Amino acid sequence: MRLRKVIIGAAIVVLGLPLALVVAGTAVVAVLDRANGTLEVLGHKREYLLYVPKSYDRAKPTPLVISLHGAMTWPAFQMHVSRWNAVAERNGFLVVYPGGTGTGPKVWTMEGWRHPSQMPDVRFIAALIDTLEARYHVDPARIYANGFSNGGGMAFALSCTLSGRIAAIGAVSAAQSLPWSWCADSTPVPLIEFHGTADPFVPYDGAGTGWLNPAPFPNIRRWNAEWARRNRCSPQAVDSAVASGVVRTQYVQCADGASVVLYTIRGGGHQWPGGKPLPRWFVGPASPQIDATALMWAFFQEHPLARR
Repeated sequence: MRLRKVIIGAAIVVLGLPLALVVAGTAVVAVLDRANGTLEVLGHKREYLLYVPKSYDRAKPTPLVISLHGAMTWPAFQMHVSRWNAVAERNGFLVVYPGGTGTGPKVWTMEGWRHPSQMPDVRFIAALIDTLEARYHVDPARIYANGFSNGGGMAFALSCTLSGRIAAIGAVSAAQSLPWSWCADSTPVPLIEFHGTADPFVPYDGAGTGWLNPAPFPNIRRWNAEWARRNRCSPQAVDSAVASGVVRTQYVQCADGASVVLYTIRGGGHQWPGGKPLPRWFVGPASPQIDATALMWAFFQEHPLARR
C-alpha cells in the first residue's frame, strides 16, 4: 500500500497537478501512460512509444534516438519533458521512448546486474533495436541513447552492454546506482551529460541519497572523470562558460574521438534543461538557459559509431 501511494504521489507531482487530484492519480496515469508498440521479452510484454517524422524515407538510412524516462514516470512523460519529437521532425530521425518495468509509472531496474548482457532491461532495448531495424531503414552507425534521472542510469548500463550498437550516450540528472567497477567494457563511448548543482534527488556533489535509492549517488564531476578515463581522454578537462550560470566541461584527445562533455547548471534542479519545466517546489529550479535536447542532437551528429 505504501509503495502504491508513492507511485501515485510521484505521478501527480511530476505532472504539476493540484494535490486535490491525488484521488484521480490512477486515472491520470492510465490516460498518459500510452504506447504504440509492444514486444514480448523474456515472457513479459514490454511497451514503447515511437515517433516517425513526416520526412521519413524508407530509401534513406535514418538515425534512431532512444530516450529513457525517469523512475515512476512513463514513455509519454519523457516525450513531453524532453521535446525530442520537435527535433526529430526538423532533422528527420526516428525517436523511440521505451517503457521500463511496472504497470502505470515505471522504473528501470538493475535486475541481473551480475550478468550485464542478460539484464532484462538490456535485453529489452536490444530487442527493440532489432525490431525497429527490421521495420525501418535504421542507420546502424547512428543509434543513440539518452535518459533522464533513472533513465540516465540505464543509459550508462547500455554503454557497458551494447557499446557495439549504440554510438553515443546522453544523460540528464542521471541517477547512477551501479558503481564504475561494474562496467567491464572499456570501449570508448561518447558522453554528453547535464546536471544541476541544486538537484534535490541526485546531488551534484554526491552527498546523501536519492528518494528511490538507499545508497549515495556518485559525485558528478568524478563520475565524468571516470568516463573520460574509460575513453582514454586527456586527464585535463577544459571548462568554458556557455550561458549565464552554465559551465561546459569537456575532455578532449579521447580514443576514437569519443569525447566526454558535462554541462553544469548552477542552481539548477532535477529538470531537463530547455524542456517542459517540472514543479519547482518538488524538483528545484528549471534550466531554460540551454536546450539539452538540441545540444544532445548536435553532439550525436558528431559521433557516429566508431569502426572498431
